[in-house]
Amino acid sequence: MTSASPGSAENLYLVVSDVEAARAQLMARGANITEAFHAGSPGAQFQPAGASGQLTGPATDHESYRTYATFSDPDGNRWLLQEITNRLPGRVDASETTFASPCDLAGALRRAEAAHGEHERRTGQADANWPGWYATYIAAEQAGEELPT
Repeated sequence: MTSASPGSAENLYLVVSDVEAARAQLMARGANITEAFHAGSPGAQFQPAGASGQLTGPATDHESYRTYATFSDPDGNRWLLQEITNRLPGRVDASETTFASPCDLAGALRRAEAAHGEHERRTGQADANWPGWYATYIAAEQAGEELPT
């Protein structure tokens, strides 16, 4: 409950691990949401949809903290989705690895799978302990620590 007028809140952050999956879920529920974009100039993500500093598409290599999409809720409050795939050091308790949704866990597993494939190509052999490697990778990714190679 708040005394704020409906529609008076702007740039409320909604942090997601996959902006395209979040966009699809919101659209399926009837939200009018922008395409994914990245800021071409400082603060462009806070400008109205389609502002000149907003560059179409996700940030290069889906760089964490740099891809956005916006929508307004039924009251007119403006929300800013921000994609974070790798937390900065100190932003997550390194002793805990948790996921907010099955989609977040699936994304972490896909990133670990891709990195593990590179690991096996580098070593030239199959890794029988792939579950342990995945677990180490995912925990390090969430804690913002150096990823295994």
